[in-house]
Amino acid sequence: MVARMTDAMATSVSALEPTAPTAQTALAIETRSLDAYFGSTHAVRDVSLTFPQNEVTAIIGPSGCGKSTLLRCLNRMHETVPLARVEGTVLFHGRNIYGAGVDPIALRRHVGMVFQRPTPFPTMSIRDNVAAGLRVQLGERLDRRQVDEIVERALRQAALWEEVKDRLKSSATGISGGQQQRLCIARALATAPHVLLLDEPTASLDPLSTQKVEELVYELRSSMTVIIVTHNMQQAARVSDRTVFMLSGEMIETAPTRALFTTPSDARTEAYVTGRFG
Repeated sequence: MVARMTDAMATSVSALEPTAPTAQTALAIETRSLDAYFGSTHAVRDVSLTFPQNEVTAIIGPSGCGKSTLLRCLNRMHETVPLARVEGTVLFHGRNIYGAGVDPIALRRHVGMVFQRPTPFPTMSIRDNVAAGLRVQLGERLDRRQVDEIVERALRQAALWEEVKDRLKSSATGISGGQQQRLCIARALATAPHVLLLDEPTASLDPLSTQKVEELVYELRSSMTVIIVTHNMQQAARVSDRTVFMLSGEMIETAPTRALFTTPSDARTEAYVTGRFG
């Protein structure tokens, strides 16, 4: 069960900084016998997975199979839901994120998340939306010039700078849905995360906006680990290095994406990727 943390117990951001990759730390995230519950509902069942550094991993499966719940367990968003709890271990560069003394807010600076629907802060400008996450940087004050540089960098990473550079003081709700989603990605990127979690980020977008987000995901692997939940198997095939198939809360199979789609080892995986259910 997740322990309740006090301010005195909270670890600093620097204590969560990953070390340089080694043979032992080449995994960005690892889950060991992970179970997640909503009250008495067992949503994720005994999942043990590894997510290598600088790769894109797609998580696929039918609705209600536990994909999004698993994703939310990787940065402790799951525990924000009433009656939700987690059992098992999640290692971020070898450190148990559910261990005593880990501050979930500091963790989320390193393991960012973008949700299915764009969630810009409606009362903030485009610039202030991107800068919002910088406020949780513990023990560090940034001047306006530094913040502006970070905002520009994040918007460029999200392939949005050229579209909004002349309207940074405008409301974030005044741009298109696709731009809002890339703005939310920029907001997550502003804190320079090591892992980016994407929960069906293109589900509500038009084809052109979807293409831009997919291109962005493909490019981000050079600087971080990306884990994306998607219902779109074609999307998983286009953007990911590895794919995980889940069913009824269980991890059925994980393999390099091409292998999972062409020569799956489990009959249930084959049935799903060939469209016989789901």
